[in-house]
Amino acid sequence: MRAKVVAQFVALACAWGSSFLFIKVALEGLTPAQVVWGRLVLGAVALSAVMAVTRSRIPRDPGLWLRLTVVSVLLCVVPFLLFSWAEQQISSGMASILNATTPLLTLAVGTVALTDERLTRRRTAGLLTGFAGVLVLIGPGGLSGGGHLTAQLACLAATTCYGFAFVYLRRHVTPRGLPAVPIAFVQVTIGALIMLAATPWLAAPAPRVDARIALSMLALGALSTGLAYLWNNNIVQAWGAVNAAAVTYLTPVVGVTAGVLLLDERLTWNQPFGAALVIAGIIAAHGAPEAGAGARGAAAVSGRGENVASDAVVEAEPVKGAAR
Repeated sequence: MRAKVVAQFVALACAWGSSFLFIKVALEGLTPAQVVWGRLVLGAVALSAVMAVTRSRIPRDPGLWLRLTVVSVLLCVVPFLLFSWAEQQISSGMASILNATTPLLTLAVGTVALTDERLTRRRTAGLLTGFAGVLVLIGPGGLSGGGHLTAQLACLAATTCYGFAFVYLRRHVTPRGLPAVPIAFVQVTIGALIMLAATPWLAAPAPRVDARIALSMLALGALSTGLAYLWNNNIVQAWGAVNAAAVTYLTPVVGVTAGVLLLDERLTWNQPFGAALVIAGIIAAHGAPEAGAGARGAAAVSGRGENVASDAVVEAEPVKGAAR
């Protein structure tokens, strides 16, 4: 069982980390909106299969569907569009590193919006360190008005959307105690329906799809947007939310490595240095994974039926499957 969980952890880090590579390849023949259309539709199909295999039931509460529509827009549609648009100008490696700011921005939003989330001295130091890393990532060129500042800010706007989505999940969805798989299925399906409704406006220019682009979209939708939910939920149940959050530290490493090796992207000095500051800020603000946290986290998840998206507001681990 432990080997199975470890394998899913590695698969999750690879799926979320390489999602930015898949986006970059897909943009060779598709517009940003068409990329999002494909990943959400394919993700919904993959999660439909997961629902069938796990024999999960679709929630029937209209109020829940309305709330999950808000979550879908904030956790899927808008950030996916922002990242896809940004990767027309910046490397997939840079996008994956900026995506790692999600826990910091979740904490920042939660501190303002949740009465039980307060800034301590440790959290404040973590936020300041993490955001110093963001400034390093943007670099002197971006700060002086050059470079690709708008695209970098679009990525940060996407991770801010994730932060608002996690806070909204905790306040309006988590108290219902629903399992993770149906919640993931509903929010991705709603996102797919939104993009399907927009199809007439997304058809032009005509997409160009070859084998390379098709395989990238299949991996982006079925793995990074679909099956990643199931892996993430299994890891949280086995190891706990805190230890499962360690995937946050691996996804930018995977993203940068994939971009350098497979797309010949150039690694600049500020990328690893800025990423190290961001990760140090996350650890300072939330603490490193602890031995023994798995049993406590698993009991909490199984007892409350929460998914990692709701736990992310408490421990600030990102759920990128809706995310990444």
